[in-house]
Amino acid sequence: MRLIAGLGNPGEQYAFTRHNMGWLCADFIAVNNNLGKPRQNFHGEFWKWNDVILLKPLTFMNSSGISVSEAVNFYKIDLSDILIVYDDMALPFGKLRLRAQGSAGGHNGLISILGALGDLHVPRLRIGIGKAPSSMINYVLGHFPPEERDKLPEIISRASEAVIAWLTHDIQRAMTIVNAGA
Repeated sequence: MRLIAGLGNPGEQYAFTRHNMGWLCADFIAVNNNLGKPRQNFHGEFWKWNDVILLKPLTFMNSSGISVSEAVNFYKIDLSDILIVYDDMALPFGKLRLRAQGSAGGHNGLISILGALGDLHVPRLRIGIGKAPSSMINYVLGHFPPEERDKLPEIISRASEAVIAWLTHDIQRAMTIVNAGA
C-alpha cells in the first residue's frame, strides 16, 4: 500500500489559495482517474485507488500529521511509500521538486507530518509558489492573481504527472524525471 497526501486547508475561503496546492493536485488526480466521491476517515477525505490511498487531510495545514499518521498506522505503510504533496515558497512559482527525504524547510504542514511520523525520510513533491513579497501568512492564504491562476491547470497537471512518476518508478528514477522537467 502507498499513500499520497495532498496538503491544504479545509473551507471554501481557502479553496484556491497557494497553501492548497497539494489539495488541488489530489483533486486533479481523483477527477482524472474517475475515483468518485471521497470517503471520510483519518481526519480527512480519501480515495482508495488500487493499492494507493489518496488523502486530503481536513485537520488544517499545521496539524496535517494527525491525518497522515492515522492513515500510515492503519494501513501499516512504510515511510518510503508515502508521498507528501505541498506548496513551497522556496521554489519559483510552478517549479516542481521531488525529494526522497529532508527537513521540513519551515513548512508547518510538513513539520507536523515529520513530527508525527518521527522521521525525515519521507518522500515529498514540492510545488513552487514563489517568495512572499511581504506577509508570509497573507501570501500563502491569499488567492492567485489572474496571471498565476491562468497557469494553474498546467502546473497541477505536471504535478499529477510527477505523482504518477513516483508511483511507477523507484524514487531515484522518479526524481530524475520530475526534477529534470520541472
